[in-house]
Amino acid sequence: MKRFFGLLLAVLMLLSLCACGKEETPAASASASAASSEPASEPASEESEEPEEPIGPSGVNPLTGMPMEEAYENNRPVAVMLNDLKAAQPQLGVSKADIIYEVPAEGGITRMLAIYQTLDGVENLGSIRSTRAYYLELALGHDALLVHAGGSPEAYADIPAWGVDNMDGVNGGSDARIFWRDAQRRKTAGYEHSMLTSGENIQGYLDAGHFRTEHEAGYTYQQSFAQDGTPQAGTPAEHVSVKYSYYKTATFDYDASSGTYLVGQYGGAYVDGNTGEQVGVTNVLTLETSIDTISGDTAGRLAVKMTGSGSGTFFCGGKSVPIQWSKASRNEPFRYTLSDGTPLTLGQGTSYVCILSPKSSTVTVR
Repeated sequence: MKRFFGLLLAVLMLLSLCACGKEETPAASASASAASSEPASEPASEESEEPEEPIGPSGVNPLTGMPMEEAYENNRPVAVMLNDLKAAQPQLGVSKADIIYEVPAEGGITRMLAIYQTLDGVENLGSIRSTRAYYLELALGHDALLVHAGGSPEAYADIPAWGVDNMDGVNGGSDARIFWRDAQRRKTAGYEHSMLTSGENIQGYLDAGHFRTEHEAGYTYQQSFAQDGTPQAGTPAEHVSVKYSYYKTATFDYDASSGTYLVGQYGGAYVDGNTGEQVGVTNVLTLETSIDTISGDTAGRLAVKMTGSGSGTFFCGGKSVPIQWSKASRNEPFRYTLSDGTPLTLGQGTSYVCILSPKSSTVTVR
């Protein structure tokens, strides 16, 4: 009997061990399953915490090649006549311009026409001065709306004849809604240098429906841009000096850290009075043309040839290359080509265009 009970006890113990083994197996399996599921949940957690990349504007500024809101792409630009006399400095709003044209005026001075594809973010502008016929041709080439304060007799005759949509701070009847005289400038610089406007004022006037504000169907501005517009076969050009006359010299010093030419004039920095910062531009172009005094004009006003073709130089990225320019008519924009006829590609960014006579102006590069 003892032997029988001993055998029975051994069998019961064996069954007990088997039962325990079966209970442990599911527990271990559940633990392994839980462990294997954890790594799968971690990437999902990381993905949900990852910040979304900001989405930039979907459009492109046709004047700079830079991103902009698509709603502005088909805008008619606004072209603003700016006083460049030394007494009128600093100018306001120039750092926001997409293109700055500088052209000689009578008496050795220059004036500027600043082009803005959109007035969004543009603050005060000025001081505003009178226009000339050749500035009208620059504005028409961009299908732009012109902002000015007065004009030469020739310009006043051409404005209606050429169909120039314009806002005039002197004789246009829109001065009370757009322009004002700055009291401080009137006191320190003089009455003639005190007329200002603003992007907000101009846009408010345009929103009232006075002019067509978008290009008509079929309009194209064919200038192409590249992220890096440095001419491949260019020669070094880190310092450029454009001497228009005994009175005015513009300078452009390449700043590699920003990839722009820092603009100077009157022996110092060319500063935007709104920001206090020096103006920098990606592209500098010098265009040679014929400039002559208008016969019989007692004020010595100039006739500047804007249509036709001529030679020039393109500066970008600290290098330069010869170019050719052409303007088929007063209503066409400038076209730029390399010496072999290939269309010129500008660097993405703002441009400064110096229009000059090789007979009376000099360009020095080093």
